[in-house]
Amino acid sequence: MYDVIIIGAGVSGCASARELSKYRAKVCVLEKAEDVCCGTSKANSAIAHAGYDAPAGSLMAKLNVQGNQMMERLSQELDFAFQQIGSLVICRDREEMPNLQALYDRGVANGVEGLRIVEQEELRRMEPNISEDAVAALYAPTAGIVCPFGMNIAFAENAAANGVTFQFDTEVQDIRRTERGWLIETDQGPFEAKCVVNAAGVYADAIHNMVSEQKIRITPRRGDYCLLDKSAGSHVSRVIFALPGKYGKGVLVTPTVHGNLLIGPTAIDTEDKEGINTTRAGLDQVLEKAGENVKDLPMRSVITSFAGLRAHEEHHEFRIGEVEDAAGFVDCVGIESPGLTASPAIGVMVAGIVCKILRLEENPAFVGTRKGIVNPQELSMEERRQLIRENPAYGNIICRCEMVTEGEILDAIRRPLGARSLDGVKRRTRAGMGRCQAGFCSPRVMEILARECGKSIREITKAGGASKIVVGVNKDVL
Repeated sequence: MYDVIIIGAGVSGCASARELSKYRAKVCVLEKAEDVCCGTSKANSAIAHAGYDAPAGSLMAKLNVQGNQMMERLSQELDFAFQQIGSLVICRDREEMPNLQALYDRGVANGVEGLRIVEQEELRRMEPNISEDAVAALYAPTAGIVCPFGMNIAFAENAAANGVTFQFDTEVQDIRRTERGWLIETDQGPFEAKCVVNAAGVYADAIHNMVSEQKIRITPRRGDYCLLDKSAGSHVSRVIFALPGKYGKGVLVTPTVHGNLLIGPTAIDTEDKEGINTTRAGLDQVLEKAGENVKDLPMRSVITSFAGLRAHEEHHEFRIGEVEDAAGFVDCVGIESPGLTASPAIGVMVAGIVCKILRLEENPAFVGTRKGIVNPQELSMEERRQLIRENPAYGNIICRCEMVTEGEILDAIRRPLGARSLDGVKRRTRAGMGRCQAGFCSPRVMEILARECGKSIREITKAGGASKIVVGVNKDVL
């Protein structure tokens, strides 16, 4: 019997788990995938939004601004990458200036600090590669960029260090009321809890509808992206948005915290909750729309494309609260953009609701800091030499594109909630994220995973489940 079970190990679920670890409670996170950060949280724009887009007075607006304000402190406490570089919303037609002004007014109403409209001349100085058609822009200095993997993993590791249990490869099949709380049937057996938090992303409607007569519907909204090489990373220095339309903020162009350039996403509604395939039409739309706001994009530098799903709720609003006809069941539903930015505040809100239900006491042993994986490239030459003297594995380069060492990969595997797949290592260290997209380093990473996990190399997967890399080979060979 757990006090709280959280369904879903994305950024909202893990932020909630970390906040709940500040209290005396037995908490478990159930995740159907093999790792944290395997759904919406792994494939998004990696933007810390300023908070001018959501309607004034909405929960989405409130939590966006609160989450943005928490980001800098959290990035230091939990050691994940965050840079407050600012954003620009581009207006390319004088007739659309009222829409830009309306966005400014909404941002002011939402409590966004430092907003101002910049005219063409200043805009050109700020971003020399901006479109020649741009006549003005809304500048938001509080916007930023973040590593979504690093942030999600940081929340999870800190929660685990403070006593939260994580149960992976565990898919919820049914939930029903009991005298003691809730019985959750999974493909790994039953779990019981006094209180349940539904943070299941695009599957949150299915989980909600198991317990409530008031049915909801989440529409998966696919977004296609292109990632460019680090040689293109300085093409713009801020996040460049188009004026928002019916389906959101449109195609953006942004640097990443790791020095690449990211463009996207599309906004295509689908019925497939696993539909993360890119399409030619989607990628063509990304390239066309990105070029409208930023000129001379070096598209020959594209190194990969990918797609993610947003959990779109029909009213385009976060639904966070105890379900009316299911006492002790807390929804954290419809967490689409700006969900990544809002997640720290979402965690606080969810924990507050649960604490009120269970009347939890504070945990005096809570430790609020966490140290991430050491990156030798960020050290001084003397510090790097000392690190290699102490542990020679940090002198052995495994991924040449990203200069990832064996020491970093070993740390990624051995630390709390350690990596068990190629994608798990990639999310934690960036091994395989460079120009060759794992063409060189995959066999080496697989060897290290097999050795550390005590498995045959034939058992190593790309992303858990049936995604084995080595198949159809005589077992006596390996």
